[in-house]
Amino acid sequence: MVHNHCTFCKIISNREPATFHHKEDDFVVFENNLYWFPIQLLLVPRLHISQSQLWSDAELLAKLGLCANAIGQNKCPNGYRILSNFNEDGLQSQQHAHLHLIGGTNLGLYVNGKPPLLPHLSQKKF
Repeated sequence: MVHNHCTFCKIISNREPATFHHKEDDFVVFENNLYWFPIQLLLVPRLHISQSQLWSDAELLAKLGLCANAIGQNKCPNGYRILSNFNEDGLQSQQHAHLHLIGGTNLGLYVNGKPPLLPHLSQKKF
């Protein structure tokens, strides 16, 4: 099911642009447009489901986790994080389920709801 007002549904259906890194029958991987870290990818089920539904689907979650781990090992050999945000207090900005893969630098502490300031990225124009 595609939700007309969902950014991820629009990306998956090619109605919004994205740089894809991987595509499967049941999920895709594309670049996050926030650019807080050198590597910041989103692993998104093709079906519009909630975070709770994703985390209740052991098969789909395993596929996403295996893919995230493989990409992380390849693109971030010195380390990476796989994250999932839930609801307002968890700073989930999209209702469409997804995982984050971040890395490419020393990630340091991630506290107070703010990513670390990375000076070499703050000047980057996108």
